[in-house]
Amino acid sequence: IENAKSDLKLLRAFERHGYSAEIGPGLYDIHSPRVPSVAEMKERALKMLSYLPADLLWINPDCGLKTRGWPEVKAALANMVQVAKELRD
Repeated sequence: IENAKSDLKLLRAFERHGYSAEIGPGLYDIHSPRVPSVAEMKERALKMLSYLPADLLWINPDCGLKTRGWPEVKAALANMVQVAKELRD
């Protein structure tokens, strides 16, 4: 789902009404050329974990990457992969 711009408001609905399937809420907004840091993405992922159990949460961008250039895509995805690795440890 595209949730990066909503300040996690959509995830609050899952907390209230329950959700039992896997979901990728979108860790960062790909429409912005700014590459979020590992710390920023990790903070956001930890907030997501307050709404969804870890076994249901996918760490992913909030949409496709076709609007971005390769340098920013590679940098952002590298940071996102680092966050996923840190959360698994």
